[in-house]
Amino acid sequence: MGCSEAAMDAPDSLDQEEQHLNANHLGDISCTTFNILAPIYKRLNSERRESDFREYWLSRNECILERLLHLKSSIICLQEFWVGNEELVGMYEKRLTDAGYVTYKLARTNNRGDGLLTAVHQNHFQVLNYKELLFNDFGDRVAQILHVKLVVHFSQKRSVDIEKEALIVNTHLLFPHNSSFCFPRLQQVYKILQYIRSYCEECQIPPVPIILCGDWNGSKKGHVYKFLRSQGFVSSYDIAHHYTDSDEDAHKWVSHLNHRGNLCGVDFIWLYNPNNHRKPMNQSFMEAVLGNIKPKSSQLHHILSILSNSY
Repeated sequence: MGCSEAAMDAPDSLDQEEQHLNANHLGDISCTTFNILAPIYKRLNSERRESDFREYWLSRNECILERLLHLKSSIICLQEFWVGNEELVGMYEKRLTDAGYVTYKLARTNNRGDGLLTAVHQNHFQVLNYKELLFNDFGDRVAQILHVKLVVHFSQKRSVDIEKEALIVNTHLLFPHNSSFCFPRLQQVYKILQYIRSYCEECQIPPVPIILCGDWNGSKKGHVYKFLRSQGFVSSYDIAHHYTDSDEDAHKWVSHLNHRGNLCGVDFIWLYNPNNHRKPMNQSFMEAVLGNIKPKSSQLHHILSILSNSY
């Protein structure tokens, strides 16, 4: 179970009026991403799981909800949300709706029982479109994409509002059980970025800020992290704490206790400024994959064929 929170504020170098007029600046918003550990996965002992005991999972999730409502984040992204339990789903939807949020849930494919829930506060955002991305891979992973509009009000200085748009993504990547999982994990990220690019082209959306949230099941030393950095994304937590991409800063924060009992920093809120430089995505993707694999010459043709089919 892991959690990460971030407040996304305006740079001090811009005064308030300049910030509002900048089409790529969203103003002051906050975001929470949280793997809440589905009761069907939470082991109590070698035989029983939390889902077998209503009082256990209900009490724990009531505490989670209280924490979320106390934070009052503009955006809430949950992973391992127990979509298969109507009582739990109803509790989250009612409490969040009553608090002013609009909610969207998405189950993993093949009836895994858990999935994603994304909630955005209606005081901050209007949802223009909602999309679901099914990876259709052996991990049954999925992603949610929300196209939102934030309206900045100038009640004292201006008679009109300035509309600003952004894309919000919530996902939970495949767990890297061993090195062979690197390629499908990178494929999942590639599919997200490719879907975003296709959506923006199809809907003729100009370059907008992107917020990628979720449990990425990989640290700053992994190739998923490096691939996203090459695409112009920055980790909000690292920016807030002035951490760099160096190995020295790779383990300075913890967001997650995984099923192996390891403490790790894998829950990210990625931010993309459309003004940032980014490498060509196909080139960057190939570099990320080949950087993780040291193939024998006989394997190289097979790997390149897989990469070509991914495009």
